[in-house]
Amino acid sequence: MDMIIDFPEGSRVDAHFRGHTIATDQPPVNSAPMPFEVFLASIGTCAGIYVLGFCKQRNLPTEGIRIVQRNHAAANGMVEKIDLEIQVPPAFPAQYYDALVRSAELCKVKKTLENPPSFEVTTVKVEMA
Repeated sequence: MDMIIDFPEGSRVDAHFRGHTIATDQPPVNSAPMPFEVFLASIGTCAGIYVLGFCKQRNLPTEGIRIVQRNHAAANGMVEKIDLEIQVPPAFPAQYYDALVRSAELCKVKKTLENPPSFEVTTVKVEMA
């Protein structure tokens, strides 16, 4: 899948793909999340997709379920640990707790971070129309 990244104004940098636009920004304006925040949010939301799917497949209620993501930074500011805590309401069946964790661990974003891709960055000149 190709994504087009452009610079609409100020410190904004947007990603366009499959008909969607993910807007990002940097301080001091901060009119949108910063790119690194979007990256971090992709971990929790991806895990959430798997938890949601698990519950829907078993007709389990999802009301009151949430994931709290805690990002722990090292002294250099880089994230060194991420905790995902799946919070469920008291009535949620305890027999599914471990299965919820296993579902969240299927997250494609998490798996990609565990086996990172290689990167190649190049510059090419294109003619403007």
